[in-house]
Amino acid sequence: MNSSEFDQRFDNGESVLDALDLAAARRPRLEQKRVNVDFPLWMVEQLDQEASRLGVTRQSIIKVWLAERLERRSDPSESRSPAV
Repeated sequence: MNSSEFDQRFDNGESVLDALDLAAARRPRLEQKRVNVDFPLWMVEQLDQEASRLGVTRQSIIKVWLAERLERRSDPSESRSPAV
């Protein structure tokens, strides 16, 4: 299938999944890298409480909070304050 046929099928609301090699799909800059971080017990307990409240895993809450913080740092409209 050429790109025009692909576009036409997509525009018509037809599935184009059969034209894609999903096994070879990549998400640039979203590859995973395992890291180990030691947290004080009080912090782990609070993370677990918040994760339980939200119905997510500890890992998920850590990822979301870190992502939010990093996005804020890269947003020029946010005022910069010293890192804690």
